[in-house]
Amino acid sequence: MINVGISGIGFMGWIHYLAYQKTPGAQITAICTRNEVKRSGDWTSIQGNFGPPGEQVDVSNWSCYSDIDDLLDDEAIDLIDICLPPDLHADIAKRALQAGKHVLIEKPMALTAQDCEEIVAVAKENRRQALVAHVLPFFPEYTYLRNAVSSGEYGKLLGGHFNRVISDPLWLGKDFWDESKVGGPLIDLHVHDAHLIRYLFGMPTSVNTRGRFRGDSVEYCSTIFDFEDSDLVVTASSGVMNQQGRPFMHNFEAHFEKATLQFSFATLADDPEASPFKVFDEEGNVLRPDLGSGDPVDSFVMEIQEAVSAIESGQPSSLLGGELARDAITLCHKQAESARTQKQITL
Repeated sequence: MINVGISGIGFMGWIHYLAYQKTPGAQITAICTRNEVKRSGDWTSIQGNFGPPGEQVDVSNWSCYSDIDDLLDDEAIDLIDICLPPDLHADIAKRALQAGKHVLIEKPMALTAQDCEEIVAVAKENRRQALVAHVLPFFPEYTYLRNAVSSGEYGKLLGGHFNRVISDPLWLGKDFWDESKVGGPLIDLHVHDAHLIRYLFGMPTSVNTRGRFRGDSVEYCSTIFDFEDSDLVVTASSGVMNQQGRPFMHNFEAHFEKATLQFSFATLADDPEASPFKVFDEEGNVLRPDLGSGDPVDSFVMEIQEAVSAIESGQPSSLLGGELARDAITLCHKQAESARTQKQITL
């Protein structure tokens, strides 16, 4: 049994808590938060854009710390689950690894590629795993896409377009746009698709991005990714729009030799709007595979299970590994550089 200590009890800490309740092989034994009310088990103030609201949690069997050093010193803990603000990820991850703990870092891994590289290096030095909680590949539509690639059922993956747009996140304040705090839309939002693109296609050889800015941050952009395989056509769009009627939208269209996979979902001010996952095959059929319940918490359960399996087996995860997450951050920064210079940037 892997004993887990969660650092940071906000929305993501709550969602991870729910996932651990359904994950065999792992149990929460400690939390760390400066909030005295949450240390007492009252998590009712937690709200998010999916899943249930926070509840009263039984913490009587946990060690509840207010100081991160106490959490890191807890010899009973095997894994530190880091659900803190992004600017704290690198420091806490490195300290946890040096304390002999594995880490699961909520995305983004860190705000700079250099910080990500340092986390990877410290993990290797201490023979521990630095895992990064990129949950997107575990959502059923994206899991189907991954499985289609690995199985070869539809032939070679030829490319695709990946889209992720939010309304202005006014509830996050100015920190969202601060590259030293949250990192703006590329690091906080597009990193999901950068990670997926890196996983599906390998590391691009160059990026060509056009974007508009808000201060120093890319507000919205579109990117063409180039690869050694010149037959691949891969593009992505991401960022912020300034109308609050559609808080969130993501979609993709992936092209294979023998099929096209398509999916779209948006939350709206009135009701959610979805174009359910479809497969257009080479015989002219429109297939609508059954992808299960669609409960987003289930995707986090799969993510946690992947982390547990990696730690138990001692083998790196192909989906949650630190090198992959580092490359996603590198891509985001190269895209920002391309948008600023209006030039194609070689990686």
